[in-house]
Amino acid sequence: MEALIPVPVVLPLLAVGLKLAIGSRLRKLQALISVGTLAVVLVVSLILMFAADQDGPLVAHVGGWSAQIGIALVADRLSTLMLAVSSAVTLCVMIYSLSQSWADQDYKASLSIFHPAYLIMVAGVSDAFLSGDLFNLFVGFEMLLGGSYVLLTFGGTESRIRAGATYTVVGLTSSLLFLVAIAVTYGATGTVSMAQLAERFAVLPDHVRLLIELMLLLVFAVKAAIFPMSAWLPDSYPTAPAPATALFAGLLTKVGVYSIIRLEALLFPWGPVSNLLMWAALLTMLVGVLGAVAQSDIKRMLSFTLVSHIGYMVFGVALFSAQGMAGAIFYVAHHITVQTSLFLVTGMIERRTGTTSLDRLGGLAKLSPIIAVLFFVPAMNLAGIPPLSGFLGKLGLIQAGVADGSPMAMTLVAGGLVTSLLTLYAVATTWNKAFWRVPPEGMVTEGGTVLETQENGDGEDPKGAPVTNGKGKGNEAIVTSVTLPKLMFASTAALVALALSFTVLAGPLHALSERAAEELLAREPYISAVLGGGR
Repeated sequence: MEALIPVPVVLPLLAVGLKLAIGSRLRKLQALISVGTLAVVLVVSLILMFAADQDGPLVAHVGGWSAQIGIALVADRLSTLMLAVSSAVTLCVMIYSLSQSWADQDYKASLSIFHPAYLIMVAGVSDAFLSGDLFNLFVGFEMLLGGSYVLLTFGGTESRIRAGATYTVVGLTSSLLFLVAIAVTYGATGTVSMAQLAERFAVLPDHVRLLIELMLLLVFAVKAAIFPMSAWLPDSYPTAPAPATALFAGLLTKVGVYSIIRLEALLFPWGPVSNLLMWAALLTMLVGVLGAVAQSDIKRMLSFTLVSHIGYMVFGVALFSAQGMAGAIFYVAHHITVQTSLFLVTGMIERRTGTTSLDRLGGLAKLSPIIAVLFFVPAMNLAGIPPLSGFLGKLGLIQAGVADGSPMAMTLVAGGLVTSLLTLYAVATTWNKAFWRVPPEGMVTEGGTVLETQENGDGEDPKGAPVTNGKGKGNEAIVTSVTLPKLMFASTAALVALALSFTVLAGPLHALSERAAEELLAREPYISAVLGGGR
């Protein structure tokens, strides 16, 4: 079973080499390689998840070197759950991307640039989840960030290059801080193995241990977009292509949250920064949701809700209890699927209408009932409407906060309730404007296609031919899109169904989250599995 652990990291990288060797030729083979690779990764992830739940942490020592001097990949309950959910999401997004590129006849650029970068990012995410030492965790982050730089700027438009520059500067700065933190850690302990660090941190002076903890938290707070290090996200994500934006929203920040969960539980179980994390969680929730309420664009609204709901996950970690940690793990798994599906639906809205501005949208429920349903279900899930998994996840966190009973925990409970209500207001407002109200003046439908009128301007369709809506001279229209490929609907619907399955399977999933939390806080199963007789 241990031989399967490197597969989610190695297989996408091998696929990248094969795809680059083929180039832009044989597009069906290229598509088969991409989808087949991610399907195999999903199957392997599920096998590892069930094996780790039954047998405890599984360890692969890369190259046969022991953990003290080599690289260990560790598959425990937490890492395999995250790996399984992320694998399902990346497969759905890849199918969505393929369908979109074929419909646009842009498959050459997608196959030769977008897909290799995508698979590199998938390998980086898998490496970060499975990594058993700090430096390999850094390598995983660099892989996923390297791929994300390409995906964010794919297409080379001015807005994407500008957003990509900001994202790259933030990413490189946090990576530099990460390297400094690793250097300080190695200088203080003589190792970067997480299992060894868990033992050696216990004998370090308190001020040295606190310094290292704060440095690592700062790094992961930037990567997870925790307030006040979250300003970069709403300006970066909305400009990327729809599949990239969906994947960024679903996974990239969650890798930062995962790292915080792992390090706080394994390396710093004493909880000296509990109050700091609670304040960060509260401010992240409130500042993010207030930003969402103020937006008039669907992508930016969702980007701010993404920031806001990171606060819920940090809330669970900050409680430093098995109940709080289990709530955080459950909420991370839920949020990956819901947030990704919402961005995929937003991509279909933009393709169908040419815009995501709420001031220019309306009547989408009548124009495309399928899109309306695909947006409504995850939006209500995000808002936490009973009995959906969003409600169950928030309920678990609130119960953990009430069980803690401290004034700060109760303040966080109140903040979580306010955030949930404001999230509901934000998504309900979006639904009302984009789907329910009468289309604003300037939007007309003709043969099922949305036309965007331009006063006193010349209109062109996507192929450059002038078009008119028949309203008279000087009032031209641009055909913004025609039809949506069926696979875009199918892949998005599959992701929405996956998120709904978390409601049906909430009992087993929460039980798995509880076992993962108990294993994390116990620490001994992880340390013994990695170090074995070399302790």
